[in-house]
Amino acid sequence: MIIDERMSVFIDSLDRANPPFLEEIERYALENQVPIIRKPTQSLLRFILTYAKPKDILEVGTAIGFSALLMSEYAGADCRITTIEKYEKRIPIARSNFRKAGRAGRITLLEGDAVDILKKLQGPYDMIFMDAAKGQYIHFLPDALRLLAPGGLLVSDNVLQDGDVVESRYALPRRDRTIHARMREYLYELKHQPGLETVILPVGDGVALTTQTGRSQAIQAERSQL
Repeated sequence: MIIDERMSVFIDSLDRANPPFLEEIERYALENQVPIIRKPTQSLLRFILTYAKPKDILEVGTAIGFSALLMSEYAGADCRITTIEKYEKRIPIARSNFRKAGRAGRITLLEGDAVDILKKLQGPYDMIFMDAAKGQYIHFLPDALRLLAPGGLLVSDNVLQDGDVVESRYALPRRDRTIHARMREYLYELKHQPGLETVILPVGDGVALTTQTGRSQAIQAERSQL
């Protein structure tokens, strides 16, 4: 818990429910221990989507399709979503959820490793939602910035790792140290890479919102020509 638990519970209590089909998928995820975006992150995404109305969204990390369907619900009927998932057991569940919700025509699911798939995509995307393996964010970043439209928004979830990101790596189990180091590197890049403007919010498990200036877009264009 990043913020005071009582405050978090109070804020969540003010939230309105999602449509029934999303509530059903969320219940399934909780019962089967499938990680999906937390309530505060859902609220933040709903606000961003309702305000910005992105037309083309790229999601890295589909799981069973909850967040893709939430984005489809609140971004508008003309929004198209491309989502990437490599965990074979979750892919058919996600596809089934898209069909049941009547969104199969608006959501394209690409199967495979995001590192490889991102390199083949052309974009641009008005919004990119990063919610996959946390240790891979730093490897996804160059292509994510290349694919992001001018004025677009990169949303990175789970960047504070339940508060572990502030701890010394030596205070963590050895198995968690690589992810810890890579997330710190990722956050540093978001805050210090020329041409990026980023705010890190203690929402859910931490959300970073990033946009590019013209300088960043020029840098990405130069790199794509190398």
